[in-house]
Amino acid sequence: MYGYAGRILYVNLSEGTFAVKPLPEELIRDYIGGRGFVARLVYDGIPPGADPLGPANRLVVASGPLAGTLVPGGAKAHLGAKSPATGGYGDSNVGGHLAAEMKYAGYDAVVIEGRFSTPCCLVVDDDRVEILPAGELWGQGAIAAEAALKEKLGEDFQIMIIGPAGENRVKYACVNHDFGRQAGRTGMGAVLGAKNVKAVAFRGTGSIRVARPGEMDEIARAMHRHAREHPAFGEWQRYGTAGVTKWANEIGCFPTRNFSTSYFEQHQRLHGEVMRERIVVGDKGCFCCIMNCGKYSRVRLGGREVYVEGPEYETTALIGGNFALGSIEEVAYMNYLCDDLGLDTISFGNVAGFVAECFARGLLTARDFEGREINFGDLEALVYLAEIIAYRRGIGDLLAEGVLPVARRLGGQALDIAMQVKGLEISGYESRNAAAMLLSYMTCDIGAHHNRSWAVTYDLAMGRTGTEGKAAQVIALQHIRPVFDMLGVCRLYWVELEMSLDYYARAYSALTGREVTWEELLKCAERVWNLTRLFWFREVPGFGRSYDLPPARVYREETPSGPSKGARIPLEEINHMLDEYYRLRGWDENGRPTPEKLRELGLV
Repeated sequence: MYGYAGRILYVNLSEGTFAVKPLPEELIRDYIGGRGFVARLVYDGIPPGADPLGPANRLVVASGPLAGTLVPGGAKAHLGAKSPATGGYGDSNVGGHLAAEMKYAGYDAVVIEGRFSTPCCLVVDDDRVEILPAGELWGQGAIAAEAALKEKLGEDFQIMIIGPAGENRVKYACVNHDFGRQAGRTGMGAVLGAKNVKAVAFRGTGSIRVARPGEMDEIARAMHRHAREHPAFGEWQRYGTAGVTKWANEIGCFPTRNFSTSYFEQHQRLHGEVMRERIVVGDKGCFCCIMNCGKYSRVRLGGREVYVEGPEYETTALIGGNFALGSIEEVAYMNYLCDDLGLDTISFGNVAGFVAECFARGLLTARDFEGREINFGDLEALVYLAEIIAYRRGIGDLLAEGVLPVARRLGGQALDIAMQVKGLEISGYESRNAAAMLLSYMTCDIGAHHNRSWAVTYDLAMGRTGTEGKAAQVIALQHIRPVFDMLGVCRLYWVELEMSLDYYARAYSALTGREVTWEELLKCAERVWNLTRLFWFREVPGFGRSYDLPPARVYREETPSGPSKGARIPLEEINHMLDEYYRLRGWDENGRPTPEKLRELGLV
């Protein structure tokens, strides 16, 4: 089999058994790999109504066909399960070297089921698979634990690992890899923690068979050449995603003080240029990536000195702007702390901003926080919040559930300012002046996350006011972007360096010998999008249109400051946009895929 390892590893932790099964031909044909494999294996393998933190949930880790090859950015692995954060479909991807190593070990996907009786580490070393005790690692921070595990197993193992937040089943706990990469969203760390799995380690000595090596080499070389010659290449290498911070403030979409506004007065102290000058000590890339967008930083802050990969833009937006931290050193330190504890910085930054606003409104008081005040811009208050959440201490036990459960407990106005959709906290773009970006958040298949349809640039191109035509653009992006996740490649070469989409279809065809067009890949992406929508209807009672609506702040409050001052999207316009979206998707008025659409996609 060309391009694929051709095998899926099934691990039953409850029984301590392993099984290797052939990769089904229909799975390749209809779902390509990566995110597509995850969606199908999650939908088929989890019993309806399963507890996300129970043994019946399964965690699927999948690579894509282009991962581990010479195609630039072929480094993406996908993790998925029933999400403890939302109760619906959940997945997240991670770069680094995990995807390539898993394929070299001989597996396109690993399915982890059941629950081990004690803390453990799953080790996959080519055909040798074993469960090792991990009691000495349990309770350690993710960074120290990964270093200890590499010391024990060998430096050439690639490891995914959780911190105390995952062990304590914080609903938005992340999975760490390579000392700074995270599968951050939807609580995949909590799923591993509930299974008593501290880490999964891969080592492989195999290779990937290529159908047409000469053609594949030519395509990969052309892609690398295009990237190096692009005028944005040097700046992207220098700043990575940190370069977005200045732009986001200039266009008025930077989340500030719990998304109450979209412009942070101290943003100049968070820019990529400042970060590069003050804390960056080196650049870091994923497997076969010449962009090196990872920034390795040293932070000296008072008596603290730490090293961290980052901060990326999303962390700067949600930890910096959304909690109003005024220096890049403070943001980077919190990035380190969240990484070590195993907290998704996006969801944690939302929770912290929400808590600070509730404190300012009197909905929460110092009595709730052991006598401590929680104010915007207070680094020590933020450190305190991270620790009580990761260890579920006191009110941290409630905050570990996420913004929406806390808002429901407080009731009233708290629900209006809980910045989430479908229970997942919104990522780093305030969208009252960006209707396409708002619709992207509303209809994202895991909850409010930007990477499924980064549509804010379409808002700029089409005009900031008005909603007409934006649903079609969002759907187009929601089909393009999953293709990258299915192939196992980073989409930033396309987004930032204008890599032709045709390259990816050509590379897949040369690698596998399976001739496909870009349009055929898009149809597979549409199939995945509809399958994950069906998962929500199956798993969440009463799911439908109401779950696609944004928090009331978006349509009730005008943006009070900055370039987007006065912006608001009325609820009637939001509903009009959602109507158009459902119609174009072939869904009914409640957002359920119609029988005709399901037949078209081969899902019935």
